[in-house]
Amino acid sequence: MKKPPVVVADADAIVAQAFPKDNNHKKASDISKRLVKLNAQVIYPVTAIVEAVTVIQRVLNSSATAYATAVTFTNPGAEIAPITNRIYSNAVNKYFSPDTSKKNTLFDCIVASVADEYGAEAVFSFDKFYKAKGFKLASDLVFYKIRNPGK
Repeated sequence: MKKPPVVVADADAIVAQAFPKDNNHKKASDISKRLVKLNAQVIYPVTAIVEAVTVIQRVLNSSATAYATAVTFTNPGAEIAPITNRIYSNAVNKYFSPDTSKKNTLFDCIVASVADEYGAEAVFSFDKFYKAKGFKLASDLVFYKIRNPGK
């Protein structure tokens, strides 16, 4: 039997799931449901959680949703990846540079590095940065797996 896919979540996917007014809310909810059906192991870098909660609190001005999102990740079942020196160094040395777009932050580079570290099959994000770096997005993974079961 094939191992369930490993997926690393980025802050934009966390925000989209937690904030109903987000443009990607429905898509994120659908992807999340499909990941559950695939029994995917979804890993959340601690930095992605902190970034998402900060965006919800500061940018989207929803302290209650920010708090509820933060509390969700205190659940013992939440798989949170710590950021080790090795992960951070890989993020800086492999993915981050002076030429990196201002839209692709060190936070994104850390998510990519966590995906490397855990051998992730995909990144749960709507950001094109990950595809440009050679990662499959979770949306591609879930729709491919449903159309092509067993692969």
